Amino acid sequence: MGRPIKYSKEFKVSAVKLVTELGYSCREAGEQLGCSSWSVRDWVRQLRASGDIPPENVTAASAQDMKALREENARLRLENEILKKAAAYFAKESL
Repeated sequence: MGRPIKYSKEFKVSAVKLVTELGYSCREAGEQLGCSSWSVRDWVRQLRASGDIPPENVTAASAQDMKALREENARLRLENEILKKAAAYFAKESL
């Protein structure tokens, strides 16, 4: 066996879009693109888990809303941590 082929993220996303948006099966997408169906299946699973593509049975609009809410949640958590550290610093200064 040779070395495994490294595919770019753009290639993986385009393969996944064949499956999720155009209705290809993983096998058909793999045959069209010259890669294995198992790779396409893994890419679909990975991109769904990462939030780059919407989960099954979720519309694109609600998936986009969820992604925006996750980003806002992460930003608010970071701001909260900064405020906690600032409050601890100033509490230490006043003693």
